[in-house]
Amino acid sequence: MNKKRNRKRWWQLLAVVIVVIAIAIGGIKGHKIYRNNHPKLLTDEQIKDNLDIKLDNKLIDEQKKLEQNYDKAAKDDQYTTDKMFVKTNPYQTSPLTALVIFKTDNPAKVSYTVAGKTEKTSITNTVNKQTKTHRINVVGLYADTDNKVTFKITNQNGQTEEKVITIKTAPLPKLLAAVNINVKMASKNQMAIGNNGLTVFTRTTKEPFAIDADGAIRWYSTEYNQHIFKTLKNGHLLILRKQSNSKLVYNDLVETNYVGKIYRDYKFSNKTSSTENLKSTNKDDGETTVVHHDVIELPNGNLLATVSDGSKYIEDTMVEINRKTGKTERVIDFKKIFPDATYAHYNATKRSDGQVDWLHQNSINYDKSDGSIIISSRHQDLVMKFDYKTMKPKWILSGKPKAEWPKEWQKYVLKYENGTTINGGQHDARVIPGSQKNGQEVISFYDNNSAVSYGDKETSTKYSAGREIKINLKNMTAKEVWSYGQALGEANYTDRIGSTRLLDNGNYLIDFGYLNAQNGDASNILEVTPEGYQVFNVELSNLQSKGYVYRAYRINIS
Repeated sequence: MNKKRNRKRWWQLLAVVIVVIAIAIGGIKGHKIYRNNHPKLLTDEQIKDNLDIKLDNKLIDEQKKLEQNYDKAAKDDQYTTDKMFVKTNPYQTSPLTALVIFKTDNPAKVSYTVAGKTEKTSITNTVNKQTKTHRINVVGLYADTDNKVTFKITNQNGQTEEKVITIKTAPLPKLLAAVNINVKMASKNQMAIGNNGLTVFTRTTKEPFAIDADGAIRWYSTEYNQHIFKTLKNGHLLILRKQSNSKLVYNDLVETNYVGKIYRDYKFSNKTSSTENLKSTNKDDGETTVVHHDVIELPNGNLLATVSDGSKYIEDTMVEINRKTGKTERVIDFKKIFPDATYAHYNATKRSDGQVDWLHQNSINYDKSDGSIIISSRHQDLVMKFDYKTMKPKWILSGKPKAEWPKEWQKYVLKYENGTTINGGQHDARVIPGSQKNGQEVISFYDNNSAVSYGDKETSTKYSAGREIKINLKNMTAKEVWSYGQALGEANYTDRIGSTRLLDNGNYLIDFGYLNAQNGDASNILEVTPEGYQVFNVELSNLQSKGYVYRAYRINIS
């Protein structure tokens, strides 16, 4: 009897051991299966090959004949202050500009003024270079108008003369003319416009354009532009354009100027634009490109761009591009920086093409005070600062619980002070230059207040706002010090895009880019004082498909 009992216990014990071993093996096997099934990340060389960035001279070659004509005019002695060479739309992409060429007997500097139709709408620019041959880019003309342009020529002795010419322009193209521009308020004396300030709109697609304080279009490009519209240190523009407006993807990153002259063209491969994505039935997935949201100019002159790397994970990589050669000098793959689970287990958003948009990096900002970059991640509801050389964190602004970050990162997680709302789906994160004092710094961003992963779910969708947050690096806290938008409520809620910019006079320009209350067919751009008073309010509507304002800038156009 005892033998039977012992044998039974032995089998029971063996069964338990087998179950425990099976569970253990199953757990280990399951983990291995997950790791084995997890896609292997691309190497830097594979990413470089997918992007295949190169300088392309096709566009520059195409404008050579135009340049030859203008060089010939600059050498022709017949063009003087009494008879100027005038070419409207000189590079065939900027109809509200003109190239004016003439000579003077003695070296002189030249300024011009395009007469405005009302007070504070004239555009004045000065070319300070003393020379005898003058090649002036005139910007800020009205469409379908005989524009009065006055040139002031000042010689070395301080003597001046004025010459007035008329420049005739064509009407606006049909679709651009159809955009409704409703200026609800314009307190011109309080606006940051100076002698040549225009409000420039870069859109999710369609033509970028600029308006004066009256809402009149004073500049536009005929080239469709997506997201990227930056002023470089040399005064040129960096624009992301299509090879032609009929194409689907935007793979030409062009260094140009307001009159349309092209200086460099960085061409990207289509390898990273998946066929599945191009066939997507989701209208928001439709147009795909390699460069997607932002490009900045680094102190060394190189370009740092947000890109997709060609894997199923998108909008989570950056590359540093040599400005002179077009070669990729550095690859920063955020999948190799963040914990694996951040992207491998991400499911907060879904795409119809099967691609995983776990980070959705929508901005980069360089802080020269400490050699760092600030990124905004829409889908992680995250603003984060990294040392650019090492890509080690400096601080993390996120509603994600501190305990869920890697242990080595937890010391960088900022604590929101009382009264500071957790950001959600934000855009355009930047450090305010000069705010770095006594271990503190101030950042600004456009808070969509759209809780994607870790945002404030209680207030999400109720409003959007431009915000400033003071970061205390001594006690690792984040405190809201300025905000505007909450009082506007759901009427100005935008679940996507938008920007906040501090202007030269201390006002803020806020782009409520995609008004959900109007199904995205309207954008509202406000200039407000630090005290929260509106001094400029313009609403754009009838923007056509994806024509809403991605970001708004106040630019001294020249």
